[in-house]
Amino acid sequence: MDSSTKLKYELKKQVSFLSELKGSGTELISVYIPASQPIHEVANKLRQEAGQASNIKSKSTRKNVTDALEKILQHLKTYGNVAPPSGVAIFCGNVSDNPSVVDIRLFAVYPPEPIAVSIYRCDSHFFLEPLERMLEITESYGIVVMDGRECTLAELRGTTTRILHRLNSTAHAKIRKGGQSARRYERLIEESIEFYYKRIGEAMDRYFLNSVKGVIIGGPGPAKENFVKMSPFNYQIKILGVVDTGYTDEYGVREVVAKSGQILSQQEAIKEKELVDRFIKEVVTGGLATYGEAEVRRALESKQAEKLLVSEGLKYMRVKLKDTTTGEESFVTVKSPAELEEKLKAVGATIQIESQKPLIDDLIELAEKMGVEVEIISKESAEGAQFLGSFYGVGAFLRYK
Repeated sequence: MDSSTKLKYELKKQVSFLSELKGSGTELISVYIPASQPIHEVANKLRQEAGQASNIKSKSTRKNVTDALEKILQHLKTYGNVAPPSGVAIFCGNVSDNPSVVDIRLFAVYPPEPIAVSIYRCDSHFFLEPLERMLEITESYGIVVMDGRECTLAELRGTTTRILHRLNSTAHAKIRKGGQSARRYERLIEESIEFYYKRIGEAMDRYFLNSVKGVIIGGPGPAKENFVKMSPFNYQIKILGVVDTGYTDEYGVREVVAKSGQILSQQEAIKEKELVDRFIKEVVTGGLATYGEAEVRRALESKQAEKLLVSEGLKYMRVKLKDTTTGEESFVTVKSPAELEEKLKAVGATIQIESQKPLIDDLIELAEKMGVEVEIISKESAEGAQFLGSFYGVGAFLRYK
């Protein structure tokens, strides 16, 4: 699993956990701090909020909000003068589901994408929308909007677009018909357009080669199609699609983004479909693949596994048990606390829980320890749902049988 995939997985896990926490009133605090914002400014803002919290009618809510703000202020002191490089999102409040027990906890999230805005929110749930947007698209994509006269290159990363380069065609500006023959005039125009396309291709190579997942071409008229047919850019640059836009500037870039949602969302889906289809084919034909926790764990530990596939919908826990009499350790995999309780009753009173962690994390850690590549399969796609339902959400490609 590459670093960006791992960061995305960790963020998704954190967001999922935080989304399940609820407050009994509007007492869960969310604070987003961009890297550029001085910590003392945030602290001053929170002290103001603490002063206004005295107006809250409910005594318990007032105390919980005040205590949460104080906990955040104490946490801010760990950062010094500035926030971490990508900023930080801090969530704090009473997350106890027992009205008679107060459990004020603080969670700090360091996202893989820079936090762009400063936010303070107090509600009955944590405000997670900025982090959820980061999960939608984490890869970079190139955007080219062009017609026969001008072109703009931009990068799309997450929800942020950045203009990289602009250039213009000289085909019509420098060529005058004069006394030239019609054929020579047309040839000069064609050569100038070809030169213009080559300049765009060179710019694409400079900005997009080995740095973006793919490129989307947009623009009014036929120039974009002609450009794609000519392909004056490095063959490694993948063209994901061509869309019509009315403009070739920043507005054109925005049009491409607005019209390319399906193109972008399909990229991960296509990759995942090919991966799961190949896995199923190997399993059905008795080829180089296996599934199920026990078989996959055995393949990982023996270095027989080449690539681990785990579903993000895997809800099992891996629990380490210890016999307090003999000191013997054992492991069980359970789906719920109730199932764990039943297993403990069955094995006897001398068995205690030593530790536990999500099965998906345990398998990923084992794979990384053994140098095995990891792919996390979504649960939303048809292929992802089939992988989770039919193969228990755990599989591996093998190096040998």
